[in-house]
Amino acid sequence: MKTTRRNFLKSALTLGGAAIAFPTIIPSTVLGRNGKVAPSNRVCMAFIGTGNQGTGDMSNFLRDRRVQVVAVCDVNRESDGYWDNAIGGREPARRRVNDFYAQNKDSGVYKGCAVYADFRPMIERPDIDAVEVATPDHWHALLSVEAMKAGKAVYCQKPLSLTISDGRAIANAVKKYDAVFQCGSQQRSERNFRLACEYVLNGGIGKLETVECGLPGGWADYGKTAQFKTPTDVPDGLNYDFWLGPAPVAPYCKARFGVNYRWVKDYSGGQLTDWGGHHPDIAQWGMGTQYTGPVEILNAVGKAPEDPVYNTFTEFRYDCVYENGVRMTIANDLRGGVTFKGTDGTVWVNRGGLETKDKAGNKVDLYEIDEENFKVKLYQSDNHYGNFIDCIYTGRECIAPAEVAHRSITLSHLGNIAMALKASKLKWDPEKEQFIGNDEANKMLVREYRKPWVLSV
Repeated sequence: MKTTRRNFLKSALTLGGAAIAFPTIIPSTVLGRNGKVAPSNRVCMAFIGTGNQGTGDMSNFLRDRRVQVVAVCDVNRESDGYWDNAIGGREPARRRVNDFYAQNKDSGVYKGCAVYADFRPMIERPDIDAVEVATPDHWHALLSVEAMKAGKAVYCQKPLSLTISDGRAIANAVKKYDAVFQCGSQQRSERNFRLACEYVLNGGIGKLETVECGLPGGWADYGKTAQFKTPTDVPDGLNYDFWLGPAPVAPYCKARFGVNYRWVKDYSGGQLTDWGGHHPDIAQWGMGTQYTGPVEILNAVGKAPEDPVYNTFTEFRYDCVYENGVRMTIANDLRGGVTFKGTDGTVWVNRGGLETKDKAGNKVDLYEIDEENFKVKLYQSDNHYGNFIDCIYTGRECIAPAEVAHRSITLSHLGNIAMALKASKLKWDPEKEQFIGNDEANKMLVREYRKPWVLSV
């Protein structure tokens, strides 16, 4: 077996064939002074995309004492235009890392975080074990695959992919390179979502008949830059051509960049894909269909107002019909969250909310139910970031693996395709991942990468 840092970290958990916990029962004299984990035994982690979610995620990983953040990468040096027009980019991220570690230095100074404008030399570093990809969606597949090729574990933010073809490439790469992979669909690591799904799978509401996923609509001005749609010169410190990467050439404007990229089809799929990595993912978890998908897409209706830059759907509704007859409706005008409806009751779950009713309409408190009585038990994680690090050490599959994340976001891609074609009915083969009898729809499963970028597993 080839010796890599990943294999070393994994083997460090095994002594004489018996698994041991890391790092709590290893003597502090082995790990370092005062019981702290020695840097040589930590997961060395790097971050690609440090403007929005990536920076927040980085803060969570910084607090995990098993992790050492060693590098950050972004094509933007430093600017506003991110969440609530906050400042983001590689230099603010580097400062945050250095300031965090400086707190534990007698000198109060730390300068150990490297900074990159190009991801390629960074992922080739042999001392880096794991990479987070938190870029716009059109970069997710290429960056994730290249990182796995380089032997890294990957935490990729949702939505997993820009296209169904991209998602399949990521899932295939995980298998080919035996990579540890976590998608940032963190609702799977929240107890209320898991309880709701377990209750449904254990027959708590009888035979499941329909599922409703209520997602937000519109074009939210997350970056407070939506009014800046007139093309301007590229700001100093931003490699805009690199930011576009495999996407088509387009003139720079502030509304296109930063966090509002979500409303441009070349980079994302609107609220439907932004939230498609969350509620439809939970729906499939509770349906027991997380490794497959629907066989038909029906009644697709979408609306996208005329705009010089934004072109994703602001209103959407469509039905996904599964082989067992269960129908999932995904729409922006449904109650937010996931609603499971069965012959003997309903379950609604959302962030911070969980409501269950029996057939007569009486409330059922799932928090009072003894989970040990459930015959079907789902993967339990109480910390999405911690679960990723756990799995790097153990080799166990993460709670939001690539294949599952791919199947979940496929639902959003199918809806966007059906609405773009104004198709009232599309037949889908979830095994072959092809539309049946519709060549036009099949052409939309993949998008051509702009040269010189090539996605190759």
